[in-house]
Amino acid sequence: MDGTNAMTSRLGAVSTGSALELRGVTKMFGALAAISDVTLTVRPGERRAVLGSNGAGKTTLFNCVTGDFLPTSGTIRLFGEDVTTFPAHERIRRGLRRTYQISLLFTGLSVADNVYLACRGVSRGRFSLLRPRRGDPLLTRSAELVEAVRLTAARDRLVSELSYGQQRQLEIALALAGAPRFILFDEPAAGLSPTERAELVAILTGLPSHIGFIIIEHDMDVALRVAESVTMMHNGRVFKEGTPAEIETDPEVQELYLGGGHG
Repeated sequence: MDGTNAMTSRLGAVSTGSALELRGVTKMFGALAAISDVTLTVRPGERRAVLGSNGAGKTTLFNCVTGDFLPTSGTIRLFGEDVTTFPAHERIRRGLRRTYQISLLFTGLSVADNVYLACRGVSRGRFSLLRPRRGDPLLTRSAELVEAVRLTAARDRLVSELSYGQQRQLEIALALAGAPRFILFDEPAAGLSPTERAELVAILTGLPSHIGFIIIEHDMDVALRVAESVTMMHNGRVFKEGTPAEIETDPEVQELYLGGGHG
């Protein structure tokens, strides 16, 4: 897709080494350990699924990575830099993005305006009150992102008029604003129809190859189709790691999480 190719060239390459590295990360809420001694390494450009039942600690893990929660102990490195105590906005400046289970969209604005504002929000001119001019590079970039998530035909529609699946596609466009290097996708397939899930898979597999991501997802079919590696969590700890094929056929995983299989 031309827009995706243009976006890829704009976003550039990431550094070598680890994109994300967690060492012994624990988050306590009083006497309760939501996650305990989590160690995880993700390479630049790697697509990782983090799976587990409700209460396994997946969202708490995301919140620690993004800076919404500070870990009780352990270290978090983003592209080699220790960001353990950094606030969320500093991690965003370093190329980290996230989507949420609950939509955070401007429903009274158009698709194009939502994406433009996301691009503007992470640009140097974010505090300018001037209206964009024809030829504004942020307008060009936002159009590329709208195309990358397959919403070009809906670019002028209000977000409130979109289907739920289209809103989730729009959230991915917002996460791609401002040259991200790593994205956390929080349950992007939740509530989607089979057709919308297929569209989501196409969008995620079509992202520029240098952008790594972690997806937490209850829909095993979606997660295993977009990920090259899988981390299973149980009771706040890492339970298993492997390829999608290894995880899908692992007897302990099937017994604990899949109940002998999944549909």
